[in-house]
Amino acid sequence: MVLDGLSGVAKLRDHKRKRFSSYDRTGGNRDFLEVPAGEIRSLAEMDGAGCVKHIWVTIRTDEEWYLRKLVLRMYWDGEENPSVEVPIGDFFGIGHGITHNYVSAPLQMSPEDGKAFNCWWPMPYSKGARITIENQGEKTVTAFYYYVDYEEWAKPKDDQGRFHAFWNRQNPTDGITDKGMKNFDWMFVGPNPMGEGNYLLMEAEGKGHYVGCNVNVVNLRMTDKFNWYGEGDDMIYIDGEEIPSLIGTGSEDYYNMSWCPTQEYCAPYHGLPIPGGKNWSGKITWYRYHIPDPIFFEESIKVTIEHGHANHRSDDYSSTAYWYQTEPHRRFRKLPGVPERIPRK
Repeated sequence: MVLDGLSGVAKLRDHKRKRFSSYDRTGGNRDFLEVPAGEIRSLAEMDGAGCVKHIWVTIRTDEEWYLRKLVLRMYWDGEENPSVEVPIGDFFGIGHGITHNYVSAPLQMSPEDGKAFNCWWPMPYSKGARITIENQGEKTVTAFYYYVDYEEWAKPKDDQGRFHAFWNRQNPTDGITDKGMKNFDWMFVGPNPMGEGNYLLMEAEGKGHYVGCNVNVVNLRMTDKFNWYGEGDDMIYIDGEEIPSLIGTGSEDYYNMSWCPTQEYCAPYHGLPIPGGKNWSGKITWYRYHIPDPIFFEESIKVTIEHGHANHRSDDYSSTAYWYQTEPHRRFRKLPGVPERIPRK
């Protein structure tokens, strides 16, 4: 699977381009929705077959941590349980309840100060689609601007999986104390061949392919010692494996960097838009998108990563994972409540 690029621009198609947006229906300039506290607004409702191709959003509100309090949901083909249920900021690739200018192939936050959100994940459907936003904050969102650009198809395409996104947080991860241990041993020594206690990025049942994630870490260890957060390996279990068949060599290796990176960097499929402070202190965000190299599964998949080598570290982890699969999908566990989603300052 690849995202449409220049190689496909010249191809003639029979599709029709359509759009839902927040434009002022009176012809004026109030081109936004208001979303009162505690209410849900429909952003788009499509009938028949088609594919969402692009979503753009920008938001004005006085609500603190609104990027974790606004919940984006997507439903395909009349399903009751959403295939996407993610706080809106995290869905667009940056956690911590903040905006930040960055560029990747499927997701971007653009100027000013990363407050223009863009998504190019293709999202096909056969019998209709519905996209909503819920305000779980305490104040009205005074201006929610958006586009949902989509194609209408004359008939469904049988080989198209349905898009899914899942948000998770573990705050803190269940590590071990470093008291009485040499820093080298705590950072680098100890076995974990089965992945017991790993942080969960996503889990699904059915046939499909995993296309990546963004991960946010708050380094909670206060020390002058070498304090690299990312020695944990990625471990991916396919079709019920007890021992993962895909095992990595370190977190920065999974997101395609090296040697404990400290530099901000963004590429189409991997990046480190927020590298953290001195000695990897504070907030970190990285992403890895398997667009040229999706990870296929026939029956099930579980994607995990260690939090530090052998899960020794106790940091604040949150993540959004993306994949395509057949329906019906395994129902997500209940989204954590607002207090459990609020970021650290």
